[in-house]
Amino acid sequence: MRLIQLSEIDSSMIELVGGKAAGLGEMVGAGERVPDGFCLTVESYQSGDLPEAELIEAYERLGGGRVAVRSSATAEDLPDASFAGQQDTYLNVEGSGPLIEAVRKCWDSLHTERAVAYRATVGIDDAAMAVVVQRMIDPVAAGVMFTANPITGRRTEMVVDAAPGLGTAIVEGTVVPDHYVLGEGAVRGGDGCLDKGQLEALREAGRRLQRHFGSPQDIEWAIDAGGTLWLLQSRPITTLFPAPPDTGDTRLYMEFGHVQGMLRPATPMGVSLLKAGAGMWFKGAGAKVDPRDPLPRLVPIGGRFYFDLTDFLRNKSMRTRLPVSLQVYGPRVQGAIERMMDDPRFAPRPGLPFHLGSAVRMTLRLAPGLVFGLAWSLVAPDAARGSAYRAVRAMRRQATPPAGPATAAEQLRWVIEDSHRSLKSPDMMGLMGPLITGMIAGMAPSALLDGLATEEELGVVLGGMPHNVTTEMDLTLWRVAVKAREHRDLFLGTPPQELAARHHAGDLPDIGLGGFLDRYGMRAAAEIDVGMPRWADDPAPLFATIANYLRVEDPAQAPDRRFEVAARKAERMIGTLSRRARRTRPVRGLLATFLMRRSRKLTGLREIVKFAWMPSIQGARGQLLLVGADLAGRGLLERAGDIMFLDLFEARAAVHDGADHRELVAERRAMYDRELRRHSVPGALLSDGTDVETLTPPGPVEKGVLTGMAGAAGRATGRARVIRDPAGAHIEPGEILVAPTTDPGWTPLFLTTAGLVTETGSPVAHGPTVAREYGIPAVICVRDATREIRTGQLITIDGSAGTVRIEEEDTPRRDEAGA
Repeated sequence: MRLIQLSEIDSSMIELVGGKAAGLGEMVGAGERVPDGFCLTVESYQSGDLPEAELIEAYERLGGGRVAVRSSATAEDLPDASFAGQQDTYLNVEGSGPLIEAVRKCWDSLHTERAVAYRATVGIDDAAMAVVVQRMIDPVAAGVMFTANPITGRRTEMVVDAAPGLGTAIVEGTVVPDHYVLGEGAVRGGDGCLDKGQLEALREAGRRLQRHFGSPQDIEWAIDAGGTLWLLQSRPITTLFPAPPDTGDTRLYMEFGHVQGMLRPATPMGVSLLKAGAGMWFKGAGAKVDPRDPLPRLVPIGGRFYFDLTDFLRNKSMRTRLPVSLQVYGPRVQGAIERMMDDPRFAPRPGLPFHLGSAVRMTLRLAPGLVFGLAWSLVAPDAARGSAYRAVRAMRRQATPPAGPATAAEQLRWVIEDSHRSLKSPDMMGLMGPLITGMIAGMAPSALLDGLATEEELGVVLGGMPHNVTTEMDLTLWRVAVKAREHRDLFLGTPPQELAARHHAGDLPDIGLGGFLDRYGMRAAAEIDVGMPRWADDPAPLFATIANYLRVEDPAQAPDRRFEVAARKAERMIGTLSRRARRTRPVRGLLATFLMRRSRKLTGLREIVKFAWMPSIQGARGQLLLVGADLAGRGLLERAGDIMFLDLFEARAAVHDGADHRELVAERRAMYDRELRRHSVPGALLSDGTDVETLTPPGPVEKGVLTGMAGAAGRATGRARVIRDPAGAHIEPGEILVAPTTDPGWTPLFLTTAGLVTETGSPVAHGPTVAREYGIPAVICVRDATREIRTGQLITIDGSAGTVRIEEEDTPRRDEAGA
């Protein structure tokens, strides 16, 4: 079949007719008014044989005259890739010769540089081209309609751009169109080329098409001289962030994964296991937990971790404390939440946002141990720290799966019931006292020395902080790299993936990596997601980092040396601030000095809880993959790793009841892959899909300066290195790392950087904390940093002011972040 009428096409034929024709056929079948036409299928393109006689015959049956010849690629107008403007359209084509020429040009447009680059960007390897031929409409007005607001994400608004004549000028951006925003209420007439009735007709058509296709649509339309509305195209809006679940109520969700250094989507199993583990902790602490959803306020949206803040915002007493408590999430999230406090939909209501009985039981169970832990940690910090380390070792033993053969049912039972049992153990509770004491000791001097010490000086006190498991890990990897120096050419000249394969085969020189992996192989980037491979599974990122370390030639830039220098600076600064404070505020000065000294012994423990949690995730991952292999062997999954795209309940149904989840997994994998390509995530989201931050007008911007938030004190100038994924990342010594976010899996890169810039974060998140300990400046919460800054640009960052300046190339500056 090489030619087919639009009226005979539906969405199931996309591989034959392409995305555009499939959408047009669906609209015709739904009873919408679409210009008559036909499709030359991909069969002609694939054979390279244009059936000219048949094409001309179909054109004449259409009535001849002027037609539109439109590309319809098989990779076009998909849910995750619109291909808007990537292939060609030819309007007002008249006559057999011009028609044949236009069809050939449409075929050729599949291979233009822009189309090939677009396919590569969205992960599509190949495509084929069909061509749509339709009768031309002579419009008095035409344009584009989005059935959800593409800027704010609000699903309750439609946006219409219109202009007199053909709509191509709007699509091409060559005119300033009349702009209309249609809410849920009555349509109001406005200035421009459309009247109230035409806008109402467009809104109704938009509602019909969104209902028919099941998702918000990007629609091209035209109105002819007789006032008839014609629909020319409908495709999914591919840029919208997924909407929260429909609860029937307006709710506010706060994204909090960025504090853990995770903006990439989590796998469904990652979310499910996180909830199960948290449920065990809360149950152990005395709270009432729903076994079906142990953490109902944690809502995965687009695979990201969001917290439902609605009931806290609507509580009269708690809403006043929210702005201060949200400072840890950064100014973007804090500002968005504060804006919603004035929204009448979140006005105070009666009732508490939690179960009072659970709160009382948790307080009675946890308070005595915490009070004792705080007091003991202040009096005997070394002993408290030693106890914390012993607790970590005990928890690691508890997280080890039982040895010997086991059935898939037994393996899954261990994951669900035992893998995270250590989280509710006395050992876990015993970690909290030293950890909280260390955090208080690190933050309290800022208030005690207000007016006597700058934030930059206080930041120096936190530099070179000992007893941090993440910095100890990074410095251990540095020592591995030192051993690799005698094999420098091998580790610099071999791709990381090849080195990883050779490591697993035992075909590499012994540089101590095996010992490193015994202790730290449970870690990875985005490590809170059980669906992510651990370094023990895939050490390729470590080999890339070792190669980066081998490029360090200046002894003064050696990471261990920099860490030691930062520690000495911290000790000197404590002495300086102590003498300064005692002269004017002796009591406060003594207390601040005492806390700064305790901080050096305890604040590094802030990473220890997550470190203690990682063996549980690693153990669960190993058992889940074994279960996945069993299900794949039974034909219920395609491969073992597919189990990460199920939740625990679905996995149980497959193991016990033989549920076949292959179609569900394929759908979720496609969504996951689509979300991996998303570069920015809303910090606060309303239940109608509104990105709250888009409602705030941008403030004044100084040319060449990007503003964020202070993360780690100091200044540095260097070439930017933009990295979106630490796996295999290359960074030269002295470059400034620019990243979406960071977690412990990123921190080995810090050892050779001059500074850090991230798009999200919090002053107490992993990235800025480790940056302070290495003595490198960090600026966090710089919106769109990875797009505004290009690799190789000379930038100056000020970690105290929270600014990034893009320098002119003729004004280089000295690096001020070194020793």
